[in-house]
Amino acid sequence: MGEDEDLEIAIRMSMQQVDDVITGDVSADSGESMTRRRELMAAAAEKRMAAAAIISPSPLPSSATVDKGKEVKSRELSVEEANELFVMVFGSEVSKGILARWCNQGIRFSSDPVTSMGLVQHEGGPCGVLAAMQAFVLKYILFFSDELKEVPSVPNRDLGSSSKSQLVPSFDFASLSEGVKLRALVRSMGEILFSCGGNRNAVIATMTIPGNGIQHFEGISEDEVFVRSLEGLSIESALDLQKVLRVETYTSRTTALQRLEANIHLFQSRVGALLFLISALLSRGLDLVQSDRDDPSLPLVTAPFGHASQEIVNLLLCGEAVPNVFDGRMDLGGGMFLKGISRNVEVGFLTLLESLNFCKVGQFLKTPKWPIWVVGSESHYTVLFALDPSIQNENELEGRETQIRKAFDAQDQSGGGGFISGDGLHQVLRETNIKLPQQKVEQLSNTDFIVWSEFWQVILDLDKSLGGLKDSSGLMGKKVFELYHFNGIAKSDLNGSQVNYGSETPLQKPRLTKLRVSVPPRWTPEEFMADVKVSSASSAGESSGNNAEISKPEPSQHAPLVDCIKTRWARAVCTWSGDPPSIV
Repeated sequence: MGEDEDLEIAIRMSMQQVDDVITGDVSADSGESMTRRRELMAAAAEKRMAAAAIISPSPLPSSATVDKGKEVKSRELSVEEANELFVMVFGSEVSKGILARWCNQGIRFSSDPVTSMGLVQHEGGPCGVLAAMQAFVLKYILFFSDELKEVPSVPNRDLGSSSKSQLVPSFDFASLSEGVKLRALVRSMGEILFSCGGNRNAVIATMTIPGNGIQHFEGISEDEVFVRSLEGLSIESALDLQKVLRVETYTSRTTALQRLEANIHLFQSRVGALLFLISALLSRGLDLVQSDRDDPSLPLVTAPFGHASQEIVNLLLCGEAVPNVFDGRMDLGGGMFLKGISRNVEVGFLTLLESLNFCKVGQFLKTPKWPIWVVGSESHYTVLFALDPSIQNENELEGRETQIRKAFDAQDQSGGGGFISGDGLHQVLRETNIKLPQQKVEQLSNTDFIVWSEFWQVILDLDKSLGGLKDSSGLMGKKVFELYHFNGIAKSDLNGSQVNYGSETPLQKPRLTKLRVSVPPRWTPEEFMADVKVSSASSAGESSGNNAEISKPEPSQHAPLVDCIKTRWARAVCTWSGDPPSIV
């Protein structure tokens, strides 16, 4: 008799025994038959338990109270909660195409050695989630590499909170081990979720798939079996989500990181990006997410292409689902406000829309703690980063510009339109100690509003002794540095191919582009280059290598990414080798 038949008999016998007990009809079996019955019943129970383990995530720690009394709370969402969550993310009418995009995007690193530090995007839509996570992953890989090599448990402190700011002279991404990348990803996930939870708690969303006939074969891990069981999963409604979703709340960072690592296969699976977004939303709390937003009636995933909204990106970057990118909040009068970024951030954000004058990114996002930015275009999110944190240090010229622009923006009630009133002008002049001649003040005040570009030109022509920025030396503020741009969407590489079962196909991989950025000492490249001859003549008798470098005009290349970079460094001139960097 085969093992399966034995187990089938055992199950029937165990059920029969229950019926006999209920009816009082229990026969006096021999000792041998009773022993056989118990063995078969035990075997059946073990098989049922094994089957359940195959299709469930890794178990919680054995005690409900772990890590010095910090509680782990695990539960299912109610039907009402699941409906609120589903409608908040996708709206009440969502296409199957959008759902397919969000249910088929895992959180996985690139297999290409050059871009091995990068998360790959295969479907359009979830790029906002992946780009924000990518920014944090780079933070840990570049600036916390020593900690990633440590095998012991992560200390129960703020994740990535070290203030060290050292130069990374170069980085060979191809040399990254899988363990280092995994720890960088897990810490990034933990930091984001605790930030969403106000640094008090984090919610981790997992899934439990009902029995579906997936068998466990020798040589196949339980993680692989679980991932295979997701292949037939269809999420087309709130009820579909509620049936499989499980949420766990953690107050201990160490325990949360352990749980994330134990279930990393689930986040690497086809539902990974969606699960992490759900984790972030629940960590913040659905009520708080809605109160963060200016218009909570709109879905967080935008139609018709299913792109992540700015609210999703801001939630992951700063822990609040606000829809705007300016600093603080804007008073519209009558008790109405538009909400922006409320505090300094670890990694920042730049957008092409600012170069098109559709919005104004505030200093919180433009000058993050680490030189890493999510870059937004009209339809995609990518990541820009540097190896040297000192590129954010302001020289005299930039420091003065920041001071004046901050004072101007504080008086700008147009929502980033770049103009202020006459009274606002006088306030800006007082706060920045600019001694503008009365004739210039009257000239600017001839109209009802003072436009930033006109005001700034006056400041550029005003001598430094009067609080302006006119510098006869032309040596103020020269900077040269390198930036890297990563686009995680997998595209065909025309310069390479890979062999797949005997046939060649285009190599699908993300792109990493190195840019050389030069910021001239004048406020526009044209003005700088017009002064080259003057600067060269004045320094003809000098042998300073610095002056020679400053007098040398830079070649320039253009791509939409350069327009984004110029919103951070207004006079930037960028060059690169090969194809231009793509932000779409």
